[in-house]
Amino acid sequence: MENLRKLLLAGAVLGAGAGVGTALFALVTPGEERKQAMLKEMPEQDPQRRDEAARTKQLLLATLQEAAATQENVAWRKNWMDGGGGRSA
Repeated sequence: MENLRKLLLAGAVLGAGAGVGTALFALVTPGEERKQAMLKEMPEQDPQRRDEAARTKQLLLATLQEAAATQENVAWRKNWMDGGGGRSA
């Protein structure tokens, strides 16, 4: 009987904790309007930021393609913007 009482008490405590956690989560979660405002404020929505990210990806892809086509260690380049180089460290 004592074990059953402890088991029920533990279940009640865990249930109460889960209930409090769920209530706090519901209070803190932003509404739909706030979600839309947050999405508009994200840096990925800025056209200049998107263009910069696309250019960075293009440079990275070009470097990887060049590295795959040559035996040069492109990791040692100081200036990644120009195609020439070699070991300069």
